Amino acid sequence: MLDRDLKMMTRALSLALALPICGPVVAQQMTLGEFEYMNSCAACHGSDGAGDGSISGYLNQSVPNLTQLKRSNAGVFPVTAVYAFIAGDGEVGAHGTRDMPAWGRRYMIRAENDPDFLGTSVAQEYVNLRILALVEHLASIQDD
Repeated sequence: MLDRDLKMMTRALSLALALPICGPVVAQQMTLGEFEYMNSCAACHGSDGAGDGSISGYLNQSVPNLTQLKRSNAGVFPVTAVYAFIAGDGEVGAHGTRDMPAWGRRYMIRAENDPDFLGTSVAQEYVNLRILALVEHLASIQDD
């Protein structure tokens, strides 16, 4: 399992070097993970991850404070659980219902409809890269 995860991360990082999206992200002094977070998560979770995004007041459930994931997991950031949840594979658990979009599925739909990926086998690697970048950003905003 660990060997498979390492291979997946290696392929995803290799793909990162080839993706054209990285240029604009670097030019703005923003990591790919921060870019993904600001475009996919901040409206609900807030720009700093505290759960106070611009639309959080309109939702039926409270929005989790993403800066507390490490603290609520005995001081260890739950990489595997966070990855699975973003991908849409994880248990719902404390987040409540599956109201949060499964970004992994959305990334895959985007990749499958992108002419740059037609006839290639890198669509899943694209999805893995986006999710791993987002997980890395979430790990970086934890309150210690």
